[in-house]
Amino acid sequence: MNVPDDVLDLARRAREITVLTGAGMSAESGLATFRDAQTGLWANQDPASLATPEAWEADPARVWAWYRWRMTLMTRAQPNAGHRALAEWSEAGDAHLWVVTQNVDDLHERAGSDVLAHLHGSIFALRCSRCGQDADAVGEPLTEPVERLDPPVCVHCGGLVRPGIVWFGEALPQDALERAEAATLSADLVFVIGTSGIVYPAAGLPIMAHHRGVPVVEINPEETDLSDIATATWRVPAGEALPALLTALRENTA
Repeated sequence: MNVPDDVLDLARRAREITVLTGAGMSAESGLATFRDAQTGLWANQDPASLATPEAWEADPARVWAWYRWRMTLMTRAQPNAGHRALAEWSEAGDAHLWVVTQNVDDLHERAGSDVLAHLHGSIFALRCSRCGQDADAVGEPLTEPVERLDPPVCVHCGGLVRPGIVWFGEALPQDALERAEAATLSADLVFVIGTSGIVYPAAGLPIMAHHRGVPVVEINPEETDLSDIATATWRVPAGEALPALLTALRENTA
């Protein structure tokens, strides 16, 4: 695959690169995006109705069952070629990559990337819903979805353990947002990969870069709300684009 000249030139000259990834990148590994139609037991359930503090308070066993099934699906998924290419690029030494993701899975980490910030939390970073203390892993994945499942109990205070993600109505983790903003402010190039650009404050990061005159490269098969501010766009999936870009960069330095 040929890499567009403008994309290759920007990537070749950059030394501090911030990469913002979204649900489209995980979708290439077979994970349904959050708002995609669910299947099986949860086919008629609006995911948004399960992703709130109010839903947890009303019926924690129902919410936990859904998230345990999501954990299972994420555990089964494997990093795709795009995840692996980002990890290899960060190890190449020619540029420093900061990976900032809106995804709550661990596919970047399993591919070998050090993730600077999970803006929406991580589904596997469990914590107590009462005292906030970190909690241990929850054991083996489910073999099939269930309608209700009692959450684990916190060993510190006896509260119920919840997934470490940001629910609707909750603020993003401040430390993660600050790290992402700092990386964006210090970058000389920002990549936006597989994100729709409609969820804030994450979508504000490339806009921040654009206002500072920092080039923004969008990799996404579809046009998004961020396309208008992009310096360069590449309408292919990340799993195809990033390996091709990495190969081209290596050829340029050979």
